[in-house]
Amino acid sequence: MRTEKLMMAALCGVASAFAGIDLAPIDTSADRVKTPLKVDMARIGTIRPRSVSEIRDSNWTLGCETIERGYADFWQYADYIAPLGIKTIRIQTGWARCEPEKGRFDFEWLDKIVDFARSKGVNVLLETSYGNPIYPGAGGWDLGAGFPTSEEGLAAWDRWIETLATHYKGRVRDWAMWNEPDIRNPALPGHEVAKTPQDIAVFNVRTAKIIRKVIPDSRIAGLSLATVRAEFFEDCLKTMGEDVRLFDWFIYHGYAVAPESSYDSVEKLKAVLKKYHPAAKMRQGENGCPSELATRFAMSGVAWSEYSQAKWDMRRMLGDLGHDVESSVFTICDFNHVGREINRKGLLRANAGKKVLAVKRAYYAVQNVVSVFDSNVTRIAEPAITNVDISVAYYEYRNRSGLPIYAFWSCGRPERQNSSANPRERRYVTVYLRPEDSFETRPTVFTVKGQPMKDPVWVDLLTGRIYAYPKGNMREVDGETFYIDVPVYDSPCLLTERAALDLMD
Repeated sequence: MRTEKLMMAALCGVASAFAGIDLAPIDTSADRVKTPLKVDMARIGTIRPRSVSEIRDSNWTLGCETIERGYADFWQYADYIAPLGIKTIRIQTGWARCEPEKGRFDFEWLDKIVDFARSKGVNVLLETSYGNPIYPGAGGWDLGAGFPTSEEGLAAWDRWIETLATHYKGRVRDWAMWNEPDIRNPALPGHEVAKTPQDIAVFNVRTAKIIRKVIPDSRIAGLSLATVRAEFFEDCLKTMGEDVRLFDWFIYHGYAVAPESSYDSVEKLKAVLKKYHPAAKMRQGENGCPSELATRFAMSGVAWSEYSQAKWDMRRMLGDLGHDVESSVFTICDFNHVGREINRKGLLRANAGKKVLAVKRAYYAVQNVVSVFDSNVTRIAEPAITNVDISVAYYEYRNRSGLPIYAFWSCGRPERQNSSANPRERRYVTVYLRPEDSFETRPTVFTVKGQPMKDPVWVDLLTGRIYAYPKGNMREVDGETFYIDVPVYDSPCLLTERAALDLMD
């Protein structure tokens, strides 16, 4: 009863109480992000941000979650979506909101969102969760409340999914399963025990079959797991059997204070998937960083800031791109999770009343990443670039003109470990560290097979500022080019040809 009252209170507040307000403006100037960063190079311009209409496709999804529970108001931030440049948004459908009375469906609120996105050239990924308390045993309406288990609840769920898919056939092609079914909310009766991989797999298959029957060309993302445990993931796929081929992607979340610490687990997930469904892809479906200290939700208890949030978001995006997984930015706007606290992972700052107050630095940082790394840029699996510093993450890309783009950042510190077999043997590993508020750079050296770049530039992705890299710092020796004194810090930077970038003065 308490959860139903909370839900109703939240949904009552979802009406656009702030309709007609003045939105916080998006800064389009060359100096839209100011930081203490100082580098000894001549600044020659800034990355020109590109909107959705200027980008054909890319690796990114933007989170627009919790609208169905009334924790956020889509229309408060709708006009910030297209300028950001991300071509797909994730929306949770909200069964409880769409079917407030048994047998009566109301899609008006969701129709407006889907139609708005489509009118802007934005693809919609619809997530089917959560449950509906009007049916006994039909699951809860909020995170961790558990999916339907009773005969009546499951029958109602089947009707809901068929009605939902039928309603959006021709408008929505991409779908995702119930969000984080592997977590539990012990405060809610009946949900003290987490669902098993078998429970989750059976429920996913049940749901996907209905969607696929209604929309034969649908693209479906399975599981939406909070965990990145390969054993759990494999148990899910084993249970699915041949039905694993219903799915085009499999989603994991896997928050980590240091983004790079996740990738050993991600590679294990990819290896498992290759065994069961080589044609499917892994998809990071929800990751973001708070812009201040939080006491609830993922990555709480850490003194984050707008600077460290922006660095973290970029490191997650480019780390995912470098590991060939599609990547979601969580989330577009802070939201007020009633009964908990405001979740500050938004790219936009909002108050408890869901009003957008300001554009955070992370918005512009993500915008810079999206403007450079679209579908015209391809990762080089066997890069020509190397760096002996194991605490520097780096990746090589080429655009359609064949111009190189090298992305890199400091992701931790090297730590010596002695071999147990030979105590004198020196072995170093990387201790991954989260981004800080420091803007102090250190010089590093990159070695690249091939000729020097003709017009090299160094780019700070956080600010988007572009600097002329001194040609005197390039040394060509025996078919290799050494790039000396390249500034690196705990935020992503680029070394590339000037012609590979779209500059504004």
